Amino acid sequence: MVYDYGDGKRIEFSGPEPLGADDLRILQGLVAMAGPSGLVLSPEPRTDDGQQLRLLLEPKWEAVQQNAMVVKGSYRALSREIGYANIDDTKPVRDCIERLWKVSIIVQHGKKRQGFHLLSQYASDEQDGKLYVALNPLIAQAVMGGRQHVRINMNEVRALQTDPARLIHQRLCGWIDPGKARRVELDTLCSYVWPDDASAEAMKKRRQTARRALAELVAVGWKVDEYAKGKWEIRRPPPTVTLPDAHGIFPQPPRYLSPA
Repeated sequence: MVYDYGDGKRIEFSGPEPLGADDLRILQGLVAMAGPSGLVLSPEPRTDDGQQLRLLLEPKWEAVQQNAMVVKGSYRALSREIGYANIDDTKPVRDCIERLWKVSIIVQHGKKRQGFHLLSQYASDEQDGKLYVALNPLIAQAVMGGRQHVRINMNEVRALQTDPARLIHQRLCGWIDPGKARRVELDTLCSYVWPDDASAEAMKKRRQTARRALAELVAVGWKVDEYAKGKWEIRRPPPTVTLPDAHGIFPQPPRYLSPA
């Protein structure tokens, strides 16, 4: 999958299998945990463990000189962060992390290129549920406030009940600033969940599902108004805090593992 932003900017994702809504929730949870419990991994770590972790990230080209970030925690903590009902069942979380780990990213900006894994090789212990996961430099920069990013309220993420609502919520958070409103067609919302074409009957069912997803957004504080048939004005809740929030998608600054 390739996103071309023009002016020589593009991002290419590749992996053995498509990612789903559960994988998105796990990635959101890992980024949220990076603030209170994350460790920054500098380009030249001083400790043996730090050097080994850096090698596992496999940075290439420009990415070699950028910070990475390591999230240390547990399966239970990650499950709790994203609102899983059964936090003792670690297999779904483990499977998602392994799918994310298989994704490679190449970023091109003009003549410069960066390449890395979405996640590094991770370590976990099935007996006590502990794990660490290293995030790629682009995500690390966003967590530390050095790159444009989207802030997502994890309380909303935990409250959503269906995958279509979660996918639509993610896209709208990237498009609508807190406290602001924008207009969108129902079929556009459907494309956030199902990017492929469909028959008339299938589209009818998709629109019904998208409407139910909007009802879930209303339940977590969003406002929606169908001002014309199939056309909606959607307002995002205003920010509830002005200080860094440990439950936000990009929380307080992390500690450094090996400062330069």
